[in-house]
Amino acid sequence: MDDIDLRAKRLLKAAGLRWTKQRQSLLHILNSSLDRYLDITEIDHQMRQQYPKMSHNTIYRNLKEFKDLKLVEMRPGENGLMVKLECDQHHHHHFICQNCGRVQEITMPHFDYAEYQQQLPGAKITGHSFELYGYCAQCQRKMAAKS
Repeated sequence: MDDIDLRAKRLLKAAGLRWTKQRQSLLHILNSSLDRYLDITEIDHQMRQQYPKMSHNTIYRNLKEFKDLKLVEMRPGENGLMVKLECDQHHHHHFICQNCGRVQEITMPHFDYAEYQQQLPGAKITGHSFELYGYCAQCQRKMAAKS
């Protein structure tokens, strides 16, 4: 059993959820693309190939439960939700290549909520999201070679 399976099994049990072959398959699909977000419709398609009677709602619900357990990260994509296994257990940000989709973790300077809270009287900031987009070094080399 993989580390991700063991971690997921432990977290699911702690949350009162069962470890099933469908949840294991879902994790294996995500584990096959550790450095990329996958389109949720592609995940849905792959799961329904393995489990034709599985509903879209079940797949989406399981992904939501995985997100709540911090097993996966989700972000909006051009055509809907994008999902990948959680990179790390600490707060982090990403650089996402617009050509190949590769995701690289980046470190950001400390984020001072107090500065922004002052600009929003009466509001309560509960978090933030920050991603950089561009072309990774490998894609830059390929594009330069074509020029």
